[in-house]
Amino acid sequence: MFSDSELVLLRSILQQDLLKAIWETLYMTFVPAAAAFVIGLPLGVLLVTGDEGGIRPLPKALMKALNALINLLRSVPFLILLVVVLPVSKLLVGTTVGSKAMLAPLAIAAFPFVARLVETSIREVDAGVVEAAQSMGASTWEIITKVLIPEAKPALIANFLVALITIFGYGAMAGLLGGGGLGALAVNYGYYRRKEAVLYVMVILMIVLVQVFQSVGDRLVKKTDKRSR
Repeated sequence: MFSDSELVLLRSILQQDLLKAIWETLYMTFVPAAAAFVIGLPLGVLLVTGDEGGIRPLPKALMKALNALINLLRSVPFLILLVVVLPVSKLLVGTTVGSKAMLAPLAIAAFPFVARLVETSIREVDAGVVEAAQSMGASTWEIITKVLIPEAKPALIANFLVALITIFGYGAMAGLLGGGGLGALAVNYGYYRRKEAVLYVMVILMIVLVQVFQSVGDRLVKKTDKRSR
């Protein structure tokens, strides 16, 4: 099925480059995911609490501007956003090639997505629970930290898992424009050099990693979901 040259190249990659590629893949997944969550979590909460009828309504003009910014960033295809943001990476890390250069574009692409997922999770919280907290004199901060986020925790974990896998996919696509990791091996050796054995193995490895993420995430959701106890 595969030529001897393909198998020799595949063996060389597995022996010399695989561990580094896996590390770079995880690095390009978890670091931007953490940054996106740090930015997206408060934004998502703000979209709910600051909305008309929320526990702390904000000026309509501000909310419209915030929603417009998030929608704008979400509407830009990742590869185009990557090209636009790479000069920022050049300023931050001194290069536009490699795993470090991809962190800023990945985080910028992910945080609006995370904000919307957080918004969806928070809106699923029973309004009666919030009203009960308000009637007991809880402050806005207390409602957010002791009611909204704890009640939405299973949905937040599930949606963060969706975001994590999406970022993983973005990182694989970044291999087309100088990114590192398994995506780079699949593109540079499998696609450009037409070595299908390399391409297939890299794709299988990425599928395995996604399945691991999904399995761990599902267990966390079950542990935090009161309905499953």
